[in-house]
Amino acid sequence: MQVKEKAPVLFIIGRTLFKIMFLVFYRTRVEGKGNIPASGGVIMAPNHTSFFDPPLTASMMKRPLNFMAKQELFNVPVLGFLIKKTNAFAVKRGVMDMQAMRNAFKILQNGHALLMFPEGTRSKDGNLGKARAGAGMVACSAQVPLIPVKIENTNKMSKFKKITIKYGAPIYPPKDFTKDDYIKLSQKVLDEISKMK
Repeated sequence: MQVKEKAPVLFIIGRTLFKIMFLVFYRTRVEGKGNIPASGGVIMAPNHTSFFDPPLTASMMKRPLNFMAKQELFNVPVLGFLIKKTNAFAVKRGVMDMQAMRNAFKILQNGHALLMFPEGTRSKDGNLGKARAGAGMVACSAQVPLIPVKIENTNKMSKFKKITIKYGAPIYPPKDFTKDDYIKLSQKVLDEISKMK
């Protein structure tokens, strides 16, 4: 995988359009943007209740954001083409996709921002799910901080509920770690999200 040093044009256009949509139609409130590092590898780690969580997280940041997207989406006509033209790369669901993990590591080592969900998948009831090891493993391996991100009401967009996104203080991985620390770190992020008011 080639790491893009500059955000693709399609990403910039999409981010701008989504930002307008979220701010105008959903009166999105943004808090804690000062917690996002201006440079260096970082994992943005939101709770996940909607397909709109990735574009929301990206559109409210100044830094370009890289994404993992499930492999199946890359095979969908038109959508697959569009995804390839943004900062996205494929991940296989249901297995530990080591190629995706290597891609994530490379992005972070090159000083870029990456979105990963501590829950690993979307919550169907809007509540926080169980922590998965993925985000913690990548953070430990790359030795980069995670930013807990609390997103509210993207699962109620059809009702035009006001959306809130809050960026929390960085959580740093331990320098000496074992495999047990992966899920502990992901859980720590979820714990911080649950505390954010």
